[in-house]
Amino acid sequence: MAAPKKGRQGTQGRPGRTLALILIAIVALTGGMFASGHTTPRLGIDLAGGTSITLQAKNEPGQKNAINPTNMNTAVDIMNRRVNGLGVTEAEVQTQGDSNIIVNIPKGTNSEQAREQVGTTAKLYFRPVLTTEVSGGDPAASPSPSASSSASTGSDKDSDKDKATDKATSPSTTPSATSSTQGRAVTDALKADPTPSGSGSPSSSPSASPSASTDPATAKLQAQYTALDCSKKTARAKAGDGVKAGDPTVACGQNSQGQWQKYILGPAEVEGTDVDKASALFDTQGAAGWKVTMDFTSKGAKKFASITGKLAQNQSPQNQFAIVLDGEVVSDPFVSQALTGGSAEISGSFKQQEAEDLANMLSYGALPLTFTEASVTTVTAALGGEQLEAGLIAGAIGLALVIIYLVAYYRGLSLIAIASLLVSAVMTYVIMALLGPTIGFALNLPAVCGAIVAIGITADSFIVFFERIRDEIREGRTLRPAVERGWPRARRTILVSDFVSFLAAAVLFVVTVGKVQGFAFTLGLTTLLDVVVVFFFTKPLMTILARKKFFAEGHSWSGLDPKRLGVEPPLRRTRRVSAPVDTKEA
Repeated sequence: MAAPKKGRQGTQGRPGRTLALILIAIVALTGGMFASGHTTPRLGIDLAGGTSITLQAKNEPGQKNAINPTNMNTAVDIMNRRVNGLGVTEAEVQTQGDSNIIVNIPKGTNSEQAREQVGTTAKLYFRPVLTTEVSGGDPAASPSPSASSSASTGSDKDSDKDKATDKATSPSTTPSATSSTQGRAVTDALKADPTPSGSGSPSSSPSASPSASTDPATAKLQAQYTALDCSKKTARAKAGDGVKAGDPTVACGQNSQGQWQKYILGPAEVEGTDVDKASALFDTQGAAGWKVTMDFTSKGAKKFASITGKLAQNQSPQNQFAIVLDGEVVSDPFVSQALTGGSAEISGSFKQQEAEDLANMLSYGALPLTFTEASVTTVTAALGGEQLEAGLIAGAIGLALVIIYLVAYYRGLSLIAIASLLVSAVMTYVIMALLGPTIGFALNLPAVCGAIVAIGITADSFIVFFERIRDEIREGRTLRPAVERGWPRARRTILVSDFVSFLAAAVLFVVTVGKVQGFAFTLGLTTLLDVVVVFFFTKPLMTILARKKFFAEGHSWSGLDPKRLGVEPPLRRTRRVSAPVDTKEA
């Protein structure tokens, strides 16, 4: 007698191991969900409530082909900074198609303020630093808002600063100490002189100039600086609000220690539009590491040469210029010489991401794009709750109809189908809850529709398997051989069907944008889970139950009753008995 094949023995003899494997996976995923603290899926704007803003990009006059992926992604980065500046959590800023940006802001945010923040063009300026200190009055802290400490040359008051040099200049790597000044007269700045002279030594008074106290504009600026607390989001958002480029201002930035720094800045000397190109590069020849290079326009090169020439004559912090984007200082490098070559580089102990972020911000100042508001959709939390409730009711009705059909038609087999549906539902819910904090997946109304459609796809796989088994029984086989002979045929059909569904979902996800992608993502996810459940739960469970008397003997409520399936009993051959013939004559 030939030994059974190894593959078949694995499918028949050890289905319990396969069931244990998927149950362990479910327990692990559920445990991870509770451990992460995210026990419910993250809801989208249309369900949780909030504001969705669609912005359409347009080329500036005289600029062609400015709407490209690089510029659009840079704009997304800037808008993300603006939304975060409002203290918004779980906001989404993403491109839609080639020329649109979608900003989704959840409930609890001032929608008018958000529209104003994301809908205006960013303003980038280079302003001379007049004075700076850690917000809170610690003059000994290092005022480096660039999120990186740097090695630099120059006086020993300039350490922990990014250094601006000509591209041809190789920066030194000698670290040095720094101090920040607490007080500095801004009278010269108010007179349109952006580079006040002096040593910048600390002063106990906000003003070192006798005339400053008698100048109302100067007194007002110094009062703003004294009252400014950059550790508060509202104060940072209002710092320098409404100030013109030609006027001095106060501003906030973050130093390398993560502390908020406050500044008094002179009038803008160079605008972002004067930057022709900026990029992040790794210095392979020197020890500077990552650095940011800037190329200026011909007009911008003259401006930059003039301001750096004046700043180089001063001491810290008056030899620094602040790169200000949307009123926030993103970097404050110092200079030790006039930069007249039309290009410059900012070097320091940058990390790659920090250098790339700064380069993007510098590039945005010259970004030849403007954005117009195409549409604004506001969804209240009450309306979102009603939509979610309606979606859940629709899903429950669909699931109930499927279960009623399975019970009425398949009877005992429906228990296997219902258990498989429950396993699929648990896995779908847990994975969606984990994908929220992991990749930012948000369950919107189309995604709920995708999950409802998936109920039918999953039930269809069970039906294919059950019908293959019943066909084998109609051919006269008992249940256990019918399960093993029907599975390969059913498996092939299920894989083809699910592949078509997954391919449709993948194409829909790629070619669409916005909320429709939620439908495609959910449909694709549930299709993959259908394959997992059928292979690792439904088939092993069916193999185990086929050994039970209730199913194996074809009970009338098992769904496998041979009589109900139209199986005729085998014909029995009988002999006809004929009467004996009497050959004798009467």
